[in-house]
Amino acid sequence: MSRSVDKDGFPAYVSAWEDRIGAFLELLEPGQWPAAQTGGELSPVAGLPCGVKDNIAVEGFGLTCGSKLLKDFRATYTATAVKRLEAAGARVIGKTNMDEFGMGSSTDNSALKRTNNPWDTSRVAGGSSGGSAAAVAAGLVPFALGSDTGGSVRQPAAFCGVVGLKPTYGAVSRFGLVAYASSLESIGVLADSVSRARDVFRIIQGEDPLDETTIASRIVQGVHGGTAGSTNPGSIGGPGGSSNPGNPGSAKNSSSSSNPGSADSPSNYGRTEKILAVLDPVSLADAVSAAVRGAAQAGVAGRGAETGPGSAGAEAQLINLLEKEVLQGYSKAIEGFKALGYRIQEIVIPSLAYSVPVYYTIATAEASANLARFDGIRYGKRPEWAENPEDLIDKTRAMGFGPEVKLRILLGTFVLRSGFQDRYYLRAQRLRKRITSEFLSLFSAKEGSKEGPSALLMPVFPTRAFGRSENGLGGPALSAFAQKAADIFTCPANLAGLPAIAFPASVEGGLPVGVQLLGAPFSEELLCSIAAEYEAEHPIPHPEGFQSFWR
Repeated sequence: MSRSVDKDGFPAYVSAWEDRIGAFLELLEPGQWPAAQTGGELSPVAGLPCGVKDNIAVEGFGLTCGSKLLKDFRATYTATAVKRLEAAGARVIGKTNMDEFGMGSSTDNSALKRTNNPWDTSRVAGGSSGGSAAAVAAGLVPFALGSDTGGSVRQPAAFCGVVGLKPTYGAVSRFGLVAYASSLESIGVLADSVSRARDVFRIIQGEDPLDETTIASRIVQGVHGGTAGSTNPGSIGGPGGSSNPGNPGSAKNSSSSSNPGSADSPSNYGRTEKILAVLDPVSLADAVSAAVRGAAQAGVAGRGAETGPGSAGAEAQLINLLEKEVLQGYSKAIEGFKALGYRIQEIVIPSLAYSVPVYYTIATAEASANLARFDGIRYGKRPEWAENPEDLIDKTRAMGFGPEVKLRILLGTFVLRSGFQDRYYLRAQRLRKRITSEFLSLFSAKEGSKEGPSALLMPVFPTRAFGRSENGLGGPALSAFAQKAADIFTCPANLAGLPAIAFPASVEGGLPVGVQLLGAPFSEELLCSIAAEYEAEHPIPHPEGFQSFWR
């Protein structure tokens, strides 16, 4: 089906919004857009503009990762996911802002500019894909690519009131994505509707010879009542899903007979009943408390003693980290799905208690290795003068990296030190395997005739979009430590390599509240189908001043 753009008034609209929110680091004028696809059968994205997060390579555009270190770097090739979109007729019109190297929950960690939330410009857009989420929420593009390492697509989607899809690890090629934590991250989609997110995912997914972690298509369609090609989602591998955690390539050649483009493809892993697993309010509160304790033990305090664990300011804030408005939105989502005929199954997930420290131990360890290449010799803007190669590397990294990146590199280097690997890193890998096993078993067939849930419904973040401390506007800021502890609901999907989709549940106090659905590996179509049911009854909200230019 052809999709077109109504350009009347669009340049002025983009200029006005971009001045307010700062979603893009680089943005083409409409007259500079690539030529639209014409003739033949048009794809759902043909002719549509899109944004790409600035850690994903697009030839000719910048590739800064939101860092001073790469401020003037231009990509010399294009990521596989972007190539597939361009081949389908989509037009990349700009690179979106992000937290430096994907490390952050606000996009305020970008060294190049700040991105504001379209719903309230005194609040953050979320992160690390905040620029992509803000651009979609304001109607500047109908969809954008982001990356999700511990929630970096889903959290800004929730803050900005858009849809955020994190695919199964290995479903989308990471070739062209600047690595932060290679066993955790996926290229994902931010979009103005569930159907749009699904359209984009169908285009970018699939095996890629340039990325050995990709897996041959095993997409499962999302119509209840079908029969699936596999009733054992845990058998396909993925991070922690096999005897070799973090090696999804173990399932590389396994394929499915399902056809992603066919409406009658197998679905729902053979389930016939509509069941959603949820966390009860007590479990939610316990999970957040456990995340706070775990993050403190892992030493992920962040900048400044005043925001560290144990400080008076942090403790007072963390007691009330789970906002009542988030609970209200979550409750409304549960009631909404009940009205759609879903049976709600309350569960407890013990592994949530240690998912945050496990995530930050593994993510920072991988980051310390991946970011070693930014040394002024291989990559990175080097100083004008240095005494020797060691001095060159020291000065390059000291001047180029921001405080959050330095913190995570130091933490990752520490947990990989001789004598500490067993205590921290290897222990975290063992716990990761346990987390993966627990989540996979949730979606597996139960004893006898009982079926497991189709998906797990959870909040995305314990708070709505938070404010900034320096201006006192937009509500209280969230400390660096609290932001890390608040990854409690998003990082499990990355640790287990599972797909997840975030979408708006409601608007509370003038701000969107997002929820997310987690599913078995390669159940993206099912998750989109469930989310689309909710969206049909609860349309995507928009900030004041929003206009739609997309058809």
